[in-house]
Amino acid sequence: MTATDVDTVPAVHELRDGRVLVSTDRARLDLDAIHGFLSRESYWAAGVSRETVERSIRHSLCFGAYEDDRQVGFARVISDLATFAYVADVFVLPAHRGRGIGMRLMQCITSHPALQGLRLWALFTRDAHALYRRFGFGDGRYPERLMERRAPPPARG
Repeated sequence: MTATDVDTVPAVHELRDGRVLVSTDRARLDLDAIHGFLSRESYWAAGVSRETVERSIRHSLCFGAYEDDRQVGFARVISDLATFAYVADVFVLPAHRGRGIGMRLMQCITSHPALQGLRLWALFTRDAHALYRRFGFGDGRYPERLMERRAPPPARG
């Protein structure tokens, strides 16, 4: 494997539907909006540092949802681009929910050329199960095989 093998992901993948654009263009990402939602409004990343958010974005395939050029949603995918993908940090800002933006995010993610043919997709969520089921997600087949290693929560200060 060469260093350029990692660079086989298309530069930008986009899906436009009316006023909503979902794009992997990193230059469009609004780090203030992403960090603000994750650290203050999400149940899964409350208190996360901006540095951690920036590092996670740097090492993930990121999808921003934009309405009239303003970021209103986000998701990222961690993958080896061969067998497995993990969908993480999916959100739509509260004022923009109920209009299909989450569905458009998932359409763009699951249609991304570099993510085709994978054997397994995973995500952890306590909400929006109906949305994810529309894209083929379901209850884990082998919950007795899933293990996780969790670090202690970061100190708040």
